[in-house]
Amino acid sequence: MAAVGGGAESCCAFSPGSGQCLAAAAADGRIRVWNTQGGGLRHEYVPSSHLSATCSCLSWAPPRRFRQEGPQKKKRRSEDATDLEELDLLAIGTAVGSILLYSIVKGELQSKLGGGHDNKVNCVRWHQESDCLYSCSDDKHIVEWSVPTGKVKCKWKAEKGSISCLCLSPDGKMLLSAGRGIKLWDLETKEVYRKFTGHATTVSSLAFATIRPPSDSQPFDGITGLYFLSGAVHDRLLNVWQVRSDGKDKNAVLSFTLSEEPTYVDLTSSGDREDPVKLAVVCRDGQLHLFEHILNGYCKKPLLPTCTVQIATSGRGTDTRPVPILAAMFCTDRQSILIAYNSVLQPIIERVTLNTTESHICLVRDIQMTVAISTETAVTKVKTPIVTSGVEVLAPGIPGHNTSIKPALTKSRKSEDKRKKDTENESIEERLCAMDIDVMKMRSKSGLPQTDSFAVLLVQGLESSDSSILNKVLQTKKDSLIKATIARLPVAAVVPLLQEITKRLQGHPSSASLMVKWLKAVFVLHASYLSTLPDLVPQLGVLYQLMESRVKTLQKLSRLHGKLFLLVTQVAASEKAQDISSVNQTAKLVYEEESSEEENSEDDLMADQESDENWEDEEEEEEERMDDPKMHIDKQISEDSGEDMHTGNESEEE
Repeated sequence: MAAVGGGAESCCAFSPGSGQCLAAAAADGRIRVWNTQGGGLRHEYVPSSHLSATCSCLSWAPPRRFRQEGPQKKKRRSEDATDLEELDLLAIGTAVGSILLYSIVKGELQSKLGGGHDNKVNCVRWHQESDCLYSCSDDKHIVEWSVPTGKVKCKWKAEKGSISCLCLSPDGKMLLSAGRGIKLWDLETKEVYRKFTGHATTVSSLAFATIRPPSDSQPFDGITGLYFLSGAVHDRLLNVWQVRSDGKDKNAVLSFTLSEEPTYVDLTSSGDREDPVKLAVVCRDGQLHLFEHILNGYCKKPLLPTCTVQIATSGRGTDTRPVPILAAMFCTDRQSILIAYNSVLQPIIERVTLNTTESHICLVRDIQMTVAISTETAVTKVKTPIVTSGVEVLAPGIPGHNTSIKPALTKSRKSEDKRKKDTENESIEERLCAMDIDVMKMRSKSGLPQTDSFAVLLVQGLESSDSSILNKVLQTKKDSLIKATIARLPVAAVVPLLQEITKRLQGHPSSASLMVKWLKAVFVLHASYLSTLPDLVPQLGVLYQLMESRVKTLQKLSRLHGKLFLLVTQVAASEKAQDISSVNQTAKLVYEEESSEEENSEDDLMADQESDENWEDEEEEEEERMDDPKMHIDKQISEDSGEDMHTGNESEEE
């Protein structure tokens, strides 16, 4: 059984084995441990630097085994001794590069591992047998720790970019690491054993799916023939890879289709090769997908889930709404599932047995989505400052965007206003504030939003990550409005907008055609600013790889489109040329002006020159004719005939 928790926003992980505990880290850095049987809070740990060094990943240590004997009076009976497993350590990776080891038994921090990473720790994995711990970070390195001493045993550079995920092989001799590509390392030599293609985006989950190869045709060396799976950010496919002896294992052999990117993955497999591997995947949208498949070779089509599980509240009408699932884990019987849902602050853990013959299951639960936080007391303590006429109030926002601020009135002023029945005594400033003339100026006559308000909304949505505001702006289809909005966009919001567009391009395919318009407008209007950024390549690397991967799938079609485009263009150009040549260019009217004497003299000179040139040309032609023998014979014949004619004329005269 293997479980992979994901997400730095809300890290959670079930304890290995029977899943006695659930560890969850909130965004404020607090780590809470819950009992899965009763659902009560067992521990709550607040690190000293929980605000600056928030939790980025969690990993449970393997349960340590100890031998428990019977009571003292039955100490002579050695058969009463039993082997028990006890959870103790929880590894907590932080955003500043340190790793905290929290003891569940003692309820306190046992040790702190520091000096290994210079950046955020993305993943922590325990070795099953030895007291070793492996971690990866954004600093491109993998660190092997010695837990008893708390020191670094080995550190090596594994990628050119950040490393997001790790996974140990079942025998503990190999290590999988992933940024975007996936590498298999030999832990003895610290060298790369295999390379895999990986994903277009950052890999978020890795797990071995089998513990032995599907056939015994070749001797098993501990890794050859095994399958492992991987999931990535903004990727709705969970890929399965196989380690082969021939090295031809760069591409995935199988894919599972999901509704959103995976956030928590758990799988279980029996020792029998004929039994299918059961897979439970929790997605970003809060749904749980269950798969069953026998891993034995290549499969072309992506597999659909055998069952999809959702949880909703038991409201009436519009009150019914979905409840997000945080994590799921198979129990030891491989039939029932532990599901944690609701929120990280107050998760609800339930053990359910599902009928997987149904394709979709919706569990209705009566959940009160309230958190016991006293807000009324905090509101009463807020005191509104008194703003006089000589004080200028500066509101946060975009430079140049003014918001209307109404000055607060004191109690005495309010009481005076109540006594006034006649509005003639009110000042012009008070009347303008009552009319809210600043807001009226922002609205157009038709009531439609303008480009300046679209730019303001877009910046506010990017800063607050509000999906409703971003959807309202980015669903615009008018090209003129898109170009005007991008032109008014501040320079600091260009890169966050590109990241949001990249995220939406990786989502539903129907939104890609709309996002391309925004992407084109950004590149056309802000190309000069983007070219000045030193870290442009890593920021736009995901977008470039996404476009390249989409074009690769339509390579032959794009070539055919290019050839047809050239042919159609040439045919159209030839038809256009024919139409131009068939036009009658004969002049309908010719107008000649009367020439003066000077012009006539010049024309006469030109005519004389032309006649002289024509005369010379005629002489040259006669010389060429004389040189020709045929022409010479013809000349003689003509001369003889001329003489006969001459004699005839003379006789007639006589």
